[in-house]
Amino acid sequence: MSSTSIDDLLTFEEEAAPAGPRARGSRVGPVLRSLAWAAGVVAVLVVGLRAVGLQVSLPVLIAGVLAVLAVRRITTLLAPPPPPPAGGRAATGEEDGSYNWGARDSLRSAINRWEWPLDWSNTRPERFTEVVLPRIGELADERMRLKHGVTRESDPARARALLGDRLWTFLETPPRRTPSPRDLAVIVAELEKI
Repeated sequence: MSSTSIDDLLTFEEEAAPAGPRARGSRVGPVLRSLAWAAGVVAVLVVGLRAVGLQVSLPVLIAGVLAVLAVRRITTLLAPPPPPPAGGRAATGEEDGSYNWGARDSLRSAINRWEWPLDWSNTRPERFTEVVLPRIGELADERMRLKHGVTRESDPARARALLGDRLWTFLETPPRRTPSPRDLAVIVAELEKI
């Protein structure tokens, strides 16, 4: 049996970059792709210029196309990250405003999955009963299943003993009002004891 806290569920570890021949091949791919583009553009320009009756030195044409592609590549690499998506709830960045919009922030995503329904339940208490309470119940069932091999549905008597009267009552009889943050902290602490 493993002991997993709710904090462990929210951790995110990035995978290491591949090493060896595969990493080297990833650098060759863009170069070959750029050279293929350059060859294609040069071929189209040569055919187009000859169709119009103009003669341009091939080395000058190749150098010009490579220069344009190099400038395009550099400006793409130096471009700022895209702005946040418009509409809906705007995601907040770090305090100094240096949030990287292009990065995947798993912790923020996990927090938002809880923060938004909890925020909605302040103005509409039925949202807590419809959205948040079932999620807390799923967490309790999953923790009991992982540690003890039971759920509230499979063995209600054993589940009630594992959860304790307070947590069992909270999950089985929906509260009339949204619990305070202090009450929710107590519930989470009891969930972690399972």
